[in-house]
Amino acid sequence: MKNRGQQLARLLAMLALVVAAFVGLGFRLVDLQVWRHGELAALAEKGSQEKIPQAARRGDILDANGNLLATTIPVKTVCANPSLIGNQQAAVAHALAPLLQMNEADLFQKLQPRLMKNSKGQTVTNQYTVLQRKVSDETWQKISCAMTNLPLAVDESKMSKTERVNFRNFAFNLRQYAIFGEDDQLRVYQNGSLAAHVLGFVGTRQNTNNISELFGYDGIEKFFDDKLEGASGWRVTGMDSHKNELTAYRDEDVQARDGLNVVLTIDTAVQNILETELADAMREHSPAGITGIITRPSTGEILAMASFPNFDPNNLQTITTNNEQNRVISDVMEPGSTFKTIVISGALNDHIVSLNDSVFCENGVFHYGGIILHDSEGHHFGNLTVEQVLEKSSNIGASKIGMKLQAPRLFDYMENFGLGAATGIPLPGEVSAKRFVRPANEWGKYSIAQIPMGQGVAVTRLQMAMAVSAIANGGVLMRPMLVKQLQDSDGHIVQKYEPQAVRRVVSEDTAREMVEALKTVVSKDGTAPLASLANYVVAGKTGTAQKVVDGKYANDRFVVSFIGFFPADNPQICVSIVMDSPKEGGRAFGGALCGPVFHNVAERCASYLNIPADENLQQPNSPAPIVAVGVSR
Repeated sequence: MKNRGQQLARLLAMLALVVAAFVGLGFRLVDLQVWRHGELAALAEKGSQEKIPQAARRGDILDANGNLLATTIPVKTVCANPSLIGNQQAAVAHALAPLLQMNEADLFQKLQPRLMKNSKGQTVTNQYTVLQRKVSDETWQKISCAMTNLPLAVDESKMSKTERVNFRNFAFNLRQYAIFGEDDQLRVYQNGSLAAHVLGFVGTRQNTNNISELFGYDGIEKFFDDKLEGASGWRVTGMDSHKNELTAYRDEDVQARDGLNVVLTIDTAVQNILETELADAMREHSPAGITGIITRPSTGEILAMASFPNFDPNNLQTITTNNEQNRVISDVMEPGSTFKTIVISGALNDHIVSLNDSVFCENGVFHYGGIILHDSEGHHFGNLTVEQVLEKSSNIGASKIGMKLQAPRLFDYMENFGLGAATGIPLPGEVSAKRFVRPANEWGKYSIAQIPMGQGVAVTRLQMAMAVSAIANGGVLMRPMLVKQLQDSDGHIVQKYEPQAVRRVVSEDTAREMVEALKTVVSKDGTAPLASLANYVVAGKTGTAQKVVDGKYANDRFVVSFIGFFPADNPQICVSIVMDSPKEGGRAFGGALCGPVFHNVAERCASYLNIPADENLQQPNSPAPIVAVGVSR
C-alpha cells in the first residue's frame, strides 16, 4: 500500500507539473497572440517589409525649338558590403578598379572590413561603403557581370565536405550581394558651357525619404526648381533575407511624378553665334569680362544671353568666384553714352527740343558750376543739331539737353525706361540698381550735368538693353521674356507664358524720331561705322564709361559698349555688347571694340533667322577700317 501511495503522489506531482506547463504555455500564447499582438505584428512586418522610396526624374530644359539644353539620365551609386567580402579584397579590387576608374590600391582599402559599434553598443563589421557615384548603367552592367564571374583562387579539392559547402555559400554571397548599386540621377548639359549662366547648375542632397535628389543651385535650375524636381514616390513591399523584393507581397506602389520640362526663349543656334563671337573678342582684347544679349524688341523674348568668362555646368570644378555670376543681371555699370538715348528721348517726347534744334557744344570744353566737362578724344564741337549730338556722342550737348529737360523729368524718364528697377527676368541674382538711380531731390550739385552723359548713374546691362529695345519697339517697354512654357514629360503644355508690355515710355512719334537719329550713329560720320551691315539699316548707340577705382575715375579702365537693332524701321533683333576693361585701356571706345562684335553677331543672326534685307538702303553702310584712333566714345 505504501508503494502504491508513493506512486500516486508521483503521478499527482507529474500531473501538476504538466498542468503548470500548459498553463504557462497558455499564458505565453495569450501574451503573444492577444496582449502583444499589435507590437509583434509590427515587428514582423518591419522584418519582412520595407518602404522603398522612388526618386522623381528631374525635368528637362529645352530651347525655343525643342532642343535639349539640360537633361537627366539614370546612374548608379556603386556600394560594397565589406562583411561579405572576406579575404577577397584583392580579387574584387583587381576586377572592378578599371571599371570604376579608381586606383586599385585605393579600392582595396575601401573594401577592407572595419569594426564599429551599432545602436545597441555591439561591435559589428561595417556593411555599407560607397565606392563610386554617378556610374552609368552601361558600366554598372559590366560591374555586375565582373562580379558574377569573379575568379577566386581557392582549391576546393583540399576542403572537407563541410568546408566546401561553407565556401560555396560564401562565394555565392560575395558574387551576388557584396557589390550593389543604388539608383541615382546625373544632370547632363548637352552643349557644355553654352548658356551656362542662363541654365545654372545643380547640387545633390538627401530628401526627407533619405534618397539622393538633384536641386537647382543657380540660373533656371534654381528659379524653376520646384517645377523641375517633381515628386518622389514609394513602394511598400516584402523583402527576402538578402533585401530582394518579393513582388507578390507588394502592398503599396505610389509612382514618382516626374518634374516638368522648362522651354526657354533661348535659341541654341543664336546663343552659339553670340558666344563664339564673344569668345573671339575675349581673345583679341583680353577684357576682364564681356557680355552679350540678343532680344526681340516686339516681344521682349531673349534669344541669347551670355557672360564671359563662363564655366561648364557638367564640371563644377570649373566654377570660380570670377565666372559664377551672370554679369548681365548681377553687375551694375555706368552706361556712358548709351544713356544719351534716355535723355534725348525724354526731351523729344516733352517737346523741349527737336532733332533739328541747335546746341552749342562749347568747342569741347564746358565750365559748369566749378567743374569742367569735355567731349571725348579732343573733339571740339561748336554748334550741333540734337541729332548730331547723338551721332557724334557729344557729352556737352547731352548735358545741355538734360539741363533743359530738368532733373525731375529726367528722373521720371529714367524710371519709366526701367532703370533702377528689377526687370522681373526669371533668374536668381538680379539686382535692381535702385540705389544708383536716385530721385532728383537726392542729386548732387553737378548731377544734372553729369548724369545726361551717363556718369553718376549705374544700371545693369539688361536694364539698358531693354531700354534701347523699347525705342526699337515704338516706345513700349517690354518685360524680358526667358521662358515660353512648362510641359509635362509627354510634351503637353502645363503653363504658357505670353509677352508682357510694362508701359509706354515715349510716343510712337518720339520713338520714330529716335530711330532716325540712332541710324546716324552707325553711319560713316557716326561713332559706330564698324557696326554697319551690308544689307540692313542699323540703329544703335555706343558707350564708353570710365570705371571708378579707389573712389576716382581711372584714365585707363573703361566699360565700352554698343547696343543696336535692325532692320532699323522694322526691328527684328536688338543686340547689346558690353566689354569690361579691355587691354586697350585709355584707347578703348565702344564703337571701335564692340561695333565689330555687333557686326559679326548681327550678320550671322540675320542669315540664320532669314531676316529680309532692307530694300532701299539709305544709311551709308560701307565699313570703315578697324582702327581705334580718333573714334568718339
